[in-house]
Amino acid sequence: MKTYNQIAEFGQKLMALGDIENTLKLIADEAKKLLGTERCSIFIVDKEDEILWTKLSDGIGRIVIALDSGIVGDTYQTQTPQIVNAPYEDARFLQVIDKKSGYTTKNIITVPIFDSRREVIGIIELLNKSRRDFDVSDLDTLTFFANYVSGSLELVLMSQK
Repeated sequence: MKTYNQIAEFGQKLMALGDIENTLKLIADEAKKLLGTERCSIFIVDKEDEILWTKLSDGIGRIVIALDSGIVGDTYQTQTPQIVNAPYEDARFLQVIDKKSGYTTKNIITVPIFDSRREVIGIIELLNKSRRDFDVSDLDTLTFFANYVSGSLELVLMSQK
């Protein structure tokens, strides 16, 4: 119950924001706290250009990938969450991003963010859970969180167009 109360308190802060950069940063920071991870990226879907992009990504700056690229792309294509606790053994893992940033990814969890029409508008990706691998409990928490922030993210994205 503590986790859900924490998310409810976060919602009050989220509703006070209006611009995409602050909204994405607040969502990313809260997601990291909820699951105890080192990094979070929020990929936004751009169907027109057929890409997924991040406005910010912990430690690396902007990332742009094809809609069907990597674990995040697979999450978009299948519209299902992913847990990958051995990314270097997964053919979908984009090792080039780790090489470019000098970061080592140990584990990954991704969850789609759906809009009010049940279309994927974004993907939350968390990296490197401390102390243990991601599990079903993490998936449940992050899915609940993604559903919780979806309306706010949809409104912010609509206002940016």
